[in-house]
Amino acid sequence: MEEVKTSSVKTHGRGLANFHWQSGYGAFSVSAADVEEVVEYIAQQESHHRVASFQEEFRKLLDAHGIAYDERYVWD
Repeated sequence: MEEVKTSSVKTHGRGLANFHWQSGYGAFSVSAADVEEVVEYIAQQESHHRVASFQEEFRKLLDAHGIAYDERYVWD
């Protein structure tokens, strides 16, 4: 995953001189039918996170897909 993200940051990242890796990550696949919706979500992510924090949203995603997690190990 780090190699994929590194490639993406190098290709698309601008002004990321202070970029650093967090200790963990989550990866989810998306069906081809949902790609446009995901692209739109990503485009609106900054304004969306003014309403719901990343942590709230990530918990909701994990819960919606029945993924068990322990709060002690999810966040940096």
